[in-house]
Formats: sequence, C-alpha cells, structure tokens
Amino acid sequence: MIDEELTGRIIKVFYSVYNALGYGFIESVYHNSMILELVSKDITVETEKPIAVHYGKNVVGTFSADLVVEGKVILELKAKEILNSAHEAQLVNYLRATDIELGLLLNFGKKPEFKRKYFSNEKKRRASAFLSNDSILENLLKRDPPKSA
Repeated sequence: MIDEELTGRIIKVFYSVYNALGYGFIESVYHNSMILELVSKDITVETEKPIAVHYGKNVVGTFSADLVVEGKVILELKAKEILNSAHEAQLVNYLRATDIELGLLLNFGKKPEFKRKYFSNEKKRRASAFLSNDSILENLLKRDPPKSA
C-alpha cells in the first residue's frame, strides 16, 4: 500500500481529534484541531491549498484542498452524519486534478469514518495527451463560423 505509514499516522491523529471533541461541531473546529495535532506530531501540513482545474490548456476553476499532508496526501474533512458518494467523488476529483495520488476522506460524524482513495498519475489525462495544438474553440469556429449581424 502506498504511504501506508503516513496514512496510518494521519488516521491516528483523526481518531485522537475525534475522541477529544466528539460529534457535533462545525467542520472548521475539526479542521483547526487536525492542523494542531498534525503539527504536534511533526507532520507537515498545508491548509486550504489552492489547486487549479484544467480543461485542455485552460484553467476552468479552482478549489481549495482542506489539508495537504507532506505534499503527498489530500485530506478532505467532513462533519456530516454519514458520508455519501458525492463526498467520495469530490476527493477523487481533487486527486484527478493534481499530481497527488492519495487522499483520505475523514468524517467527524456520529461515528468516526474514513475512506482512503487512490488515483494513479498514470491514469490521469493531461491536456497535452488529448488535445491537438488547435484549441477547441478554434476548431468549433472553423466548422461553424459566427454569422455577421
């Protein structure tokens, strides 16, 4: 398993924070507590790291990863009763948009819950791999030029 030791340490921190705070706080309380606990364990953490999403060669949006640990693992934190497939899809999309292959979805719900997700960089489609030198807009305009008024 990739980065098993690191993810094990992160999961221990997650349970430590959950056991101390329990269920019912808003996500930012758990977020801040995770940062404090990770740093106290000498684990490097970046918070609200902005990441661009590309469509072809164009940036079409940005998102902020809750936490990025050691530059290797994206942590997506939730404070929901239960996790659902949309939460998992969110993390997978974050992995797809970056060169980070590993993510943990951590839920501070009625019961502590985590999911480990892996998305290989080899499976990620990059702009250069599926677009020609011409932009999509240029190709569309060639086929259906705008009508003059």
